[in-house]
Amino acid sequence: MGFWFIVTHSRSEDESKTNNQRTKGEKIIKDIHRATRKQYSAEEKIRIVLDGLRDVESIAELCRQEGIAQSIYYKWSKEFLEAGSSICLSA
Repeated sequence: MGFWFIVTHSRSEDESKTNNQRTKGEKIIKDIHRATRKQYSAEEKIRIVLDGLRDVESIAELCRQEGIAQSIYYKWSKEFLEAGSSICLSA
C-alpha cells in the first residue's frame, strides 16, 4: 500500500493544484472581460436596430461593424419592436 498510495495521492494533489490555478486564471480573465465589456446606451441600441431595419447592409455586416454578435442584435430588435407594439396598443 505504501508506494502506490504515495504515487497516486501526490498525483491527484498535483492535478488539483493545476485545476485550482486554471480556475483562478479563468476567473481573472472573466472578470477582466466583464469589466472591459462595452455597455451600450438605449440610444445606441436603437440606432443599431434602426440601421438594421433600413436594410442598407446585411445584419451580419452591421454586427461586424458594431462589434456585436448577431444574437444580440436580434434580441435588441425584438425588445424594440415589442416596446413599440405595446405603446401602439396602449394608445
